[in-house]
Amino acid sequence: MKDSFIAKIGVENCAYSFDELFSFIIPESLADEVVVGRRVLVPFGKSNSVRQGFVFSVNTASQADDVSELKSVISPLDSEPLLSEEMIRLALFIRDRVFCTYFAAAKAMLPGGMCSKKPVNELSVKMVRLTDKAIMNDASSLTVKQKNIYDFLKEFETASVKELVYYTGCTPAVIKTMEKNGICEVFDVPVSRSPIRNISPGNFTPPELSVQQKEAFAKLYNAYLSDKSETALLFGVTGSGKTNVYLSLIDRILGDGKNVIVLVPEISLTSQTISLFERRFGKSIAVLHSGLSAGERRDEFYRIKHKNARVVIGTRSAVFAPIENIGAIIIDEEQEHTYKSEMSPRYDAKTVAKFRCAYNNALLVLASATPSIETYAKAESGKYVLCELTERYGKAVLPDVITVDMTDKNNTDRYSAICNPLAQELENNLNNKKQSILLVNRRGYNTFVVCEECKNVVSCPKCSISLTYHSANNRLMCHYCGHSEEFTDVCPKCSHKNIRYSGFGTQRVEQELHSRFKNARILRMDADTTSAKNSHEKALSAFSAGEYDILIGTQMVAKGLDFPNVTLVGIISADNELYCDDFRSAERTFDLITQVTGRAGRGDTAGKAYIQTVSPDNEILSIASKQDYKSFYKNEIIIRKALVYPPFCDICVVGFSSGSEAAAFTAANEFFKIMLNANSDEKYGLRFIVLGPIEPKISKLNNQFRQKIIIKCVNTSLFRELISETLKIITQKKEFKNTYIYAVINPENTE
Repeated sequence: MKDSFIAKIGVENCAYSFDELFSFIIPESLADEVVVGRRVLVPFGKSNSVRQGFVFSVNTASQADDVSELKSVISPLDSEPLLSEEMIRLALFIRDRVFCTYFAAAKAMLPGGMCSKKPVNELSVKMVRLTDKAIMNDASSLTVKQKNIYDFLKEFETASVKELVYYTGCTPAVIKTMEKNGICEVFDVPVSRSPIRNISPGNFTPPELSVQQKEAFAKLYNAYLSDKSETALLFGVTGSGKTNVYLSLIDRILGDGKNVIVLVPEISLTSQTISLFERRFGKSIAVLHSGLSAGERRDEFYRIKHKNARVVIGTRSAVFAPIENIGAIIIDEEQEHTYKSEMSPRYDAKTVAKFRCAYNNALLVLASATPSIETYAKAESGKYVLCELTERYGKAVLPDVITVDMTDKNNTDRYSAICNPLAQELENNLNNKKQSILLVNRRGYNTFVVCEECKNVVSCPKCSISLTYHSANNRLMCHYCGHSEEFTDVCPKCSHKNIRYSGFGTQRVEQELHSRFKNARILRMDADTTSAKNSHEKALSAFSAGEYDILIGTQMVAKGLDFPNVTLVGIISADNELYCDDFRSAERTFDLITQVTGRAGRGDTAGKAYIQTVSPDNEILSIASKQDYKSFYKNEIIIRKALVYPPFCDICVVGFSSGSEAAAFTAANEFFKIMLNANSDEKYGLRFIVLGPIEPKISKLNNQFRQKIIIKCVNTSLFRELISETLKIITQKKEFKNTYIYAVINPENTE
């Protein structure tokens, strides 16, 4: 009697409260096809509805297994396993840390659109060749059209169906008849649509490293050669050439026969990064980010999986690239919030990268001019290798930074978004054929609308947030749920015609610049202008080529970009992030100011940066203007320790949202009670600090009322088990079936 095999499968659409790896019998006919990492179709539930799942393990049935009670796998999906053994282990790791289902953890590793119930196959072209039998036999019995195809294939050996139709004038039906008669055979050959240009490195000469850069490179390479996985912080001022250092490291790692993943925080940075990598590494690079079409993402996935790429570049999700034999993962601008997913599964790309580096005994490089407090604390303590670059590369020097008090009427005209000193410098730059960048961290025209009569702020009917006026479509819009309504001069509350539009976004600043500088060529980059495919690349390429004089943008223009002709940077309002209700607000403000001012003076000409603020005496702004990260860290770490915030603890935020305000509040209180009750068990007995329930600043989002609990804790497996158990208990309660409850550890924003 043959052994029976059981597959443990993570099945789609399972509630977290009852999710597990379900057992299914593998039919004998599918024994070679149902393997670890492959997607399969299975019957599930009382109704035996057909669902897809990922195979996490395959084992021989033991005597203890009652196989008669198990359902059978229906069929495999895809032509090959999509996930390797490493990625299956990673899925288990993610599920344990982000409180998601097995299926969701596995699905996160595939590009969007690759988890339909249909097989995911590579894009292929149908090719034709003669059979051995046809080559050996006489072709005299063939028709004229068949003989034309026969002769063509005899000469060229293989050709696509399309080519045969084009060159012989025959129809596909003739080819089909020949295939049926055993004269030729039709087969598929994978092809790919690559989002990168088809170029070779050519005679590219890497720039000579400075003394400091060589020292940093040596440290990184020694860490890479370590007999265990290491993490290193490449910490350098803006413009110090961190990219050149890790490019040299990649050169050496590729020479050792290993592969590399490089992560960037924004899609806007991928175009410059790709261009740089193309010149250096040619066809060996692959690209993964959400700006690609579904087909491009799928094709790049297969290029990587089939070992046709050695360097993968992309945003957060590229950390899951199916590349093997990893030598290093490099995370540029490691402090950026975009490396943490805000949608389930709420993974942190840095945590995933650490797992993959440990699995491959590889080096993790975290690069930044403004590293996160947690990262720098580990580097300072010796847990991470610290590599420092204190000087700008070549002739470039740090810009002069001027802080402008916007409460001083001498500095600005009424209703103007741009102060007089900055306007004068913009004019000087235009006259000198130099470029400028302006950061406006709000899109739209006016950022809020208020009635002068009743003081009502016109707000979104679905969210507790004010509407923003957009001049491009003459509508008021919510940037959270997408609600929009017509422009109005009548108050919806008191009906008076006394509406005042205040605040300014990118559209307003763009209009003011056009008004002030009639001949200036102005480029605006925000979510409204960069939604089209390849729009980031086209805009930044045009600016780099000198087609525009002034670039206005939101945070997407603040970091990582390198334009040698930019000698002036202006921050229109430096106070937006400073007073947010989050313990990281000071860190985010320092980071933003340091990074955006660092865009100026990266070429041979000295740069200037203007910071417009209503708080000119604020210490954070003063330290940021000097790009003095160590002073900022020294002050911030004292505050974090006194208030018990990371790196002195971990933060777990549990969120609750419901169409009923009362239900959200009740669920938050119930979670708190269940958690405390479970913790009183002898198994746990953990110590932590609980804040809440608290109503977030945006208490209603898309008609869902919100509550949260903040837990200061230590992120151990026992603590995660406590949170998981509490989530399962509360989500099984009928009274909370319409309340969405989630938990996330160390989110970027506690809001």
